[in-house]
Amino acid sequence: MSSGRKEKFLSLAALEYDGKSVRELKKLSKEVLNNGMHGLCFSTYGEGQKPGDQITEEQIRRRMEIIKPYTQWIRSFSCTDGNELIPKIAKEYGIKTLVGAWLGNDSKINEREVAGLISLANEGHVDLAAVGNEVMYRGDLTEEELLDFIYLVKDAIPETTVGYVDAYYEFVERPRITEACDVILANCYPFWEGCDLDYSLLYMKDMYNGALKAGKGKKVIISETGWPSKGTNLEGAYPSYENSLKYFINTQKWAKEDDIEIFYFSSFDEPWKVGAEGDVGAYWGLWDKNEKLKF
Repeated sequence: MSSGRKEKFLSLAALEYDGKSVRELKKLSKEVLNNGMHGLCFSTYGEGQKPGDQITEEQIRRRMEIIKPYTQWIRSFSCTDGNELIPKIAKEYGIKTLVGAWLGNDSKINEREVAGLISLANEGHVDLAAVGNEVMYRGDLTEEELLDFIYLVKDAIPETTVGYVDAYYEFVERPRITEACDVILANCYPFWEGCDLDYSLLYMKDMYNGALKAGKGKKVIISETGWPSKGTNLEGAYPSYENSLKYFINTQKWAKEDDIEIFYFSSFDEPWKVGAEGDVGAYWGLWDKNEKLKF
C-alpha cells in the first residue's frame, strides 16, 4: 500500500482521535451532542422493568424532556403496553417519529401491534412506520408472513412511508422484503461483528453501502448503531467508556459530513438487556440507567 493510500485509509478509519485524553473525548462528545443529531432510539425501560411491562406516561415525559434538545427524531419499538404514548408525546415536543410495530412469534401480540401502528398513523403521530424489527434475523416469522404484514400496513396507511428494520445484510439476501419497503431501515453494528473500534467507521460505511446497493435507489436510513461503554469484548470489539465516546463522535461526524440519517442506539442504559445480550446489553445508552449523561 502506498503511503498516500495508507493515509487515506487511516482518515477513513477515523483514527484522528487517537492520543486524545478521555477528558478531551468527553468535551468533544458534549459538543457533538449539543450540535444535535438526526435521531435517537428511545429507551423506555427503567430499573426492574422489561418488555411486556406497562410503561407510564410520566416516565416517557421525563425521558423525553431530557433528550428533546438534542434530537430531531425518535424511534420507538412497540405500539402496546404504554409504548403507543411515545409518538404522541414526541409530537407534543415537536420531535418526528419512526414508530415500530414489534413482531414476534405470538400472533395475538402481532395483531395488536399492527393495529396500534395503523391507528397511530391515522391519528397523525407517525412520520415513518416500521413493520417489525429483526424478525428475519431472529427467525420469528417466515418471509411470507412478514411480507403479509408489511403489505397490510402499506394498504391501511398509504400516505405514510413504510419500512422494515433488520440487519443491513438481510436486505441484500431478501430482495422481496427490500422491494416491499418504501425505505430501507438498516441496523449497522460493527461491534456485533467483532470489529476493532479503529476500523469501525470504515466497516459501517461498507454496511451502509451494501444496503444502498440492495435498495436500488431507495433511501437507506441507519435505524440503529452504537457502541457499549462496559462489558465483555466480542473478538476484536472492546466495550469501554473511551471507545463508546470515539464511536459516538465518529458516527455523528460522518452523518453530518455525508448527510446520512442515523438513529443512535441508544438514549438510556436498560438493565433488562443483560439477559438478552450478555453483560454489554445494559450499557448502550448516552445516558445511564439513572438518566445521567455519561459525558
